[in-house]
Amino acid sequence: MEAFPKNPANFAALTPLTFLHRAATVYSTRTSIIYNHNHFTWEQTHTHYRCLAVALRSLLHISNNDVVSILAPNIPSMYEMHFSISMAGAILNTINTHLDAPNIALILHHSEAKLLFIDHQLVPLTPNALLHL
Repeated sequence: MEAFPKNPANFAALTPLTFLHRAATVYSTRTSIIYNHNHFTWEQTHTHYRCLAVALRSLLHISNNDVVSILAPNIPSMYEMHFSISMAGAILNTINTHLDAPNIALILHHSEAKLLFIDHQLVPLTPNALLHL
């Protein structure tokens, strides 16, 4: 049996951003994230991430194809950055939290990151990494 050729009526590519928009539209009141005692719906998640994307562009002057790095464990903030940075048109550069300061500095230098987000738990590691730049 031959499949139908792809066209707008039967096919739409699902990207992370179209996934988020669709989840917010179709499952708006369903839970998207549970972290400790916090629960968020898909609608809340989508709205919050859009606001962060706007802030990245308007307040922090992030432009298309700028690199934004993040040094954080697997927490909601990391998840948030995956969507918001892409929505802002920037490139996400996640940095492994198990690296030492010289390796973090090497990644930051090589990526030419315009902005670095750091989880509060990893702030003590950051000054040493920045000294190696």
